[in-house]
Amino acid sequence: MMRARVIFGGLLLVVVALVVQVVRKEQVLAHGTSVLLELAPVDPRSLIQGDYMVLDYAVSREARLATATDWGASSSTDSDPKEGRLVLRLDENGVGRFVRHDTPGTPLAPGELLLRYKVRQHRVRLGAESFFFQEGHADRYEGAKYGELRVTHDGTSVLVGLRDTNRQPLGRAGEAEPVQIN
Repeated sequence: MMRARVIFGGLLLVVVALVVQVVRKEQVLAHGTSVLLELAPVDPRSLIQGDYMVLDYAVSREARLATATDWGASSSTDSDPKEGRLVLRLDENGVGRFVRHDTPGTPLAPGELLLRYKVRQHRVRLGAESFFFQEGHADRYEGAKYGELRVTHDGTSVLVGLRDTNRQPLGRAGEAEPVQIN
């Protein structure tokens, strides 16, 4: 009887944790600002996982270069930040451009927003590093030039789709709405 309670309690904790994560992501989708981030070229295929696209953002590369400059170009040390927030400014097309790393206590200028990142294997990661799609549909996403994210005021983000060079949604017709800049 005691063993069943422990198992049920552990299962309940896992379910509650999953529900909390889903609710948080739904809040980002509902209330986040739409931001387009320019993508770097990548290989959209994996033999084991099926078709997908590895996403490498231009702002990640710019932040990595700024990090090397700010903290010295030598190899990474344990004292280098492992996570933080980037400051972006949206251009007239809703494309986020890297401005600087966020410094606590420094206010944002008008038009700037925050985007959380983590450093993993010497790369600045924004949390949405892969975009999976149905096998055989790679041609629909070959023209991806931008990743569309929803970003909240604290920098939390969720990838919502890919866009072409004209910033139009990729995928099936009607699958995503045009970007609306607030």
